[in-house]
Amino acid sequence: MDALTLARLQFGIVTVYHFFFVPLTLGLSVLLAIMETKYVTSGDESYKAMVKFWGKLFLINFAMGVATGIVQEFQFGMNWSQYSRFMGDIFGAPLAIEALLAFYMESTFLGVWIFGWDKISPRLHATVMWLVAIGSNLSALWILAANSFMQQPVGYALRNGRAEMTDFFAILTNGHLWVQWPHVFASAVTTAGFFVAGISAWHLLKGSPRADIFRRSFRWGTVYGLIGTAAVILVGHAQAQYMFKIQPMKMAAAEALWQTENPAGMSLFTIGNEKERRDVFAIRIPGALSFLAYNRFSGEVKGINNLQEEYVQKYGPGEYVPPVAISYWTFRIMVGAGFLMLLLGLLSLRASMKGTFEESPRLMRWMFWALFLPYIANSTGWIFTEMARQPWIVFGLQKVADGVSNTVGAGSVAFSLITFTLLYAILIVFDVKLLTKYAKAGITEAAEPAATGEMA
Repeated sequence: MDALTLARLQFGIVTVYHFFFVPLTLGLSVLLAIMETKYVTSGDESYKAMVKFWGKLFLINFAMGVATGIVQEFQFGMNWSQYSRFMGDIFGAPLAIEALLAFYMESTFLGVWIFGWDKISPRLHATVMWLVAIGSNLSALWILAANSFMQQPVGYALRNGRAEMTDFFAILTNGHLWVQWPHVFASAVTTAGFFVAGISAWHLLKGSPRADIFRRSFRWGTVYGLIGTAAVILVGHAQAQYMFKIQPMKMAAAEALWQTENPAGMSLFTIGNEKERRDVFAIRIPGALSFLAYNRFSGEVKGINNLQEEYVQKYGPGEYVPPVAISYWTFRIMVGAGFLMLLLGLLSLRASMKGTFEESPRLMRWMFWALFLPYIANSTGWIFTEMARQPWIVFGLQKVADGVSNTVGAGSVAFSLITFTLLYAILIVFDVKLLTKYAKAGITEAAEPAATGEMA
């Protein structure tokens, strides 16, 4: 493989590794802040035990997220140096703010939270956790501001072959950012909710000590996860409609829609011939894709072949069709996982309201395995977001092939790809072992070290 293919593969692997940890950090930080606020306002010590138990798992996940995220920064200047030269003036600003403001805020207050148990007042300690949660999600906001420019460039001027920032406010008010960030935040809430509910279900199945706390945690996780799932679906619908406007090729690839249709049918199942750009077999719901795009069962949705012709006229000769099979199936896995979580969340909420969820071992087992569903949805969602933008690295401005470094050879990229892949695989094994160890330990064993500052 050439350097371009290897560099793309490396960045994709590193990004997916990193994003295993990010949503749980974002969502669980908020849930911990809510739990600790409940402890402060109620004085119920069981909430304090809940915060310490889930806080330990949060810290393990946070540490891994930091370790896997640092490498991404270096790849921009190494494997993707031409990309960095082209838009470093724009991309560097939000990333610098993320590191110098949001991340330092998050990590500083996290240190205070870890070592501040019984050293500062409970009310102040809960406030610190809220500052950690705000810092975490502000960090995501700044990173997504940079990514949204890649999806929809705004506030720039092309000078001397580079994109230079002309309007920082335009980057912050980018329409893509304000459909992408809520979607990521809702995904994080979903991830944290199903994580808490799944581990709690395991403890209830095993008859662990302090079942009262895991019973309460299960209810909290179920409600939190269900809120997140509903928000993901609603915001995702708005995001899809926005994509039809600014990246119609992405949505056409997601539906394997080869020709423009009005009204357009939504694919339930399609086997396509990607080389010839046609369906071999397809089951479609008439008018449903138009409804997804316009909230009505009529309206033109442009197809891949027609968009290819338009893009050739607009951008010049070239191939502007992303990998259709990858786009189509990752989109469906993401959406399918989301609706499955919605169903399981509703079933669990119904059982919780009736007080019968412990009488259904099958539902408990389903909820344990369901903690993996957000990770599947998050990973396939990001793969779809980035792959379906191809061949662009910055939509309409720079192609992926023009962003790769022209001085780093294939051998160097292959070496670093193998090294990072193996290293991250080892780190994930240790992370899973640590999470499993302390998740299985239960409330009594896992709660006490936190009080003495040993959560780090």
